Amino acid sequence: MNRDAVPRGTTVGGIEIGGMKHDEAVRTLEEQLGDEAGAPVTVTAGELTSDIVPAQAGLGIDWEATVAAAGEESMNPISRLRGLFSSKEVDVVPTVDEAALAPELDRVVGELSTDPVDGSVALEAGDVKITDPVLGQTVNRDELNTRVSTGWLNPSGVTVEPEEVQPAITEDKLKEVADGPAAKAISGPLKVEGRDDVVAEIPVERIGEFVTFNNVEGNIETVVNPEGAQAIFDEGLASTEVEMKNASYNSDGSVNPSADGSAVDWEKTMADFEGRVIGEGERTWEAAYEDVAATFTTEMAESATYDQVVGEFTTKGYSEASGKNIAIVAGMVNGAVVGPGETFSLNGHTGPRGTAQGFVESGIIIDGRAGEAVGGGISQFATTLYNAAYFAGMTDVAHTPHSYYISRYPAGREATVYEGAIDLKFKNDSNRPVRIDASAGGGSVTVRLMGVKTVEVESVNGGRWDETEPDEREMTGDKCIPSSGNPGFTTSDTRIIRDLNGKEISRETQTTVYDPQPIVTCS
Repeated sequence: MNRDAVPRGTTVGGIEIGGMKHDEAVRTLEEQLGDEAGAPVTVTAGELTSDIVPAQAGLGIDWEATVAAAGEESMNPISRLRGLFSSKEVDVVPTVDEAALAPELDRVVGELSTDPVDGSVALEAGDVKITDPVLGQTVNRDELNTRVSTGWLNPSGVTVEPEEVQPAITEDKLKEVADGPAAKAISGPLKVEGRDDVVAEIPVERIGEFVTFNNVEGNIETVVNPEGAQAIFDEGLASTEVEMKNASYNSDGSVNPSADGSAVDWEKTMADFEGRVIGEGERTWEAAYEDVAATFTTEMAESATYDQVVGEFTTKGYSEASGKNIAIVAGMVNGAVVGPGETFSLNGHTGPRGTAQGFVESGIIIDGRAGEAVGGGISQFATTLYNAAYFAGMTDVAHTPHSYYISRYPAGREATVYEGAIDLKFKNDSNRPVRIDASAGGGSVTVRLMGVKTVEVESVNGGRWDETEPDEREMTGDKCIPSSGNPGFTTSDTRIIRDLNGKEISRETQTTVYDPQPIVTCS
């Protein structure tokens, strides 16, 4: 009577088929579990979980083979009695579409895996701080394949034992660094003895600012940054240095004498610094100093000549109000001398440019359109000065083009200024001084840099491209200024500097993007 019957207590996917004949068990499983392949199954490995949908992963069930794998009822009465009081979950015999299963297994492996986290060492507030390593985990793909393929019907899901992944930086390596270079680095303050009994000290609390321990390819590298420590030492030794002063001119042409200075020789002072920090070197030592000679001496200033035009430029066309402002600023700048190594700042030289200094309202560009403000029009002087410095071979430190192109200026070679915000600066990197001669009147402004000419400068414009059309704006108010607008474009300018024998010294290209000037109608 029990021949061909499934052993009592047998379950598949939680469905009891024990005691059923083979064909009945097959039908029962098909009816009750036929749709289970479309439901997600949770796969667990340690603390991590992932889901897989068997049907999407190419997994199915061979019902006949699964029931056959459950076996037949034993003739042993003891085994049959045990089946009345216990159950046994039988794994399914799967059907597998390997092409569909492979990418799903790859995904699940990734979701059940974590990368290990290396430990680290750092210096914080004078103490050695160790961050412990964290183990990672992965799962064996073959084991995952077997467990998912055969056990996905288990009501409790699929469980895979994770495998530990060791970090590269282990506790042993951390301890070695912590007890070695890290402990040495904070073994005491670092002191540099300067002149006049001044001592610059780096307390242990700040040593972490320039000593780091970097994880590199499974090892910890100790990095000592001398420049970072030098900056701290410099805070304490700055008072022991004597500033060099180049000769300069007074407004009456008399000379303010030059003076040599002295400074800390940091290259010598910081020699073998790493050995002092993490080695056996002394942690207190003397600073080395070097003389700093004036680059423009009193003798140079007294013998300097300003009878050659080094660079010059002229612009034309301005309103009456702008002409007043340009004439005032030209008078302020006229006669200024820029010594070797010095930087000239237009805003810094003129100071405030308000009504108290005689400036009046004139045209400016504000929010991409024409407007008026006290001191307007000075950008024309800035453009003229910029070009004179350009052709003198001066180094461009700071200049800002107008937001949109103004036709009386060379495209890509002009500058605007705004008090307190936008400046024009250039540096005299030659070994001779230059004097700025500036004049304005009769509708034009001219700036010449006078001195000893040593270079020839050529400007090559790169043309115009990427034109952009202007938009239309309707404005109100009595300050509205109508405009027919102009397209925007991109241009470039290349400055080529040669010596007086024609040998090229440098070549530099700047690209300028001009916005379109809007079409403004006033209502």
